Amino acid sequence: MPYFMPCLLHTYSEQNFQNLSYPQADMSNKEFTDCQFIQCDLSGGNFTGTTFIDCQFQDCNVSNIKVNDVSFQGVEFTGCKMMGIGFHTISTFLTDWAFHDCRLELCNFSELKIKNTKFIDCSLKESNFIQSDLRESDFSGSDLQACQFQNTNCEKVNFVGATNYYIDHTQNNIKKAKFSQPEVLGLLAGFGIEIQ
Repeated sequence: MPYFMPCLLHTYSEQNFQNLSYPQADMSNKEFTDCQFIQCDLSGGNFTGTTFIDCQFQDCNVSNIKVNDVSFQGVEFTGCKMMGIGFHTISTFLTDWAFHDCRLELCNFSELKIKNTKFIDCSLKESNFIQSDLRESDFSGSDLQACQFQNTNCEKVNFVGATNYYIDHTQNNIKKAKFSQPEVLGLLAGFGIEIQ
């Protein structure tokens, strides 16, 4: 494992960072290519202007990081704690990322064009997807309690196995989206009807 100290280098390639604890670190304007972050605590850090290409984050805490103009290209997050992140400020050019078994609570994905994003078995409680383009994304097995969907494009999105969602079909495009029972009944919540 290489020695890693935030701010020393501008570019990191093919590095494995494990069991590092640098909360509140200034990680701005860096480039990480083919790097792995395993069980690292980078919470509250400043990642402004940083680029991640083909990187993996596993069991990391990156809650409350600043992601202004951050670029994620081919990045996977697995088992990570990622609470309170304002993803709406990222650079969306070539955004390609996936989330598996992550806590993405209280995050803001508003106005992002993030088609084909995988949010598999994640907790997305109280996250915001207002005016986002989520076409062909996958929320299977995820908890969407109190998430906000408004003027959101959910065309062909997979919600099979997702729970606790309310998506008003009069304010969102859910054409050809996939849902499972009994959770699909949540789509009727806004009509004030009783289902027996």
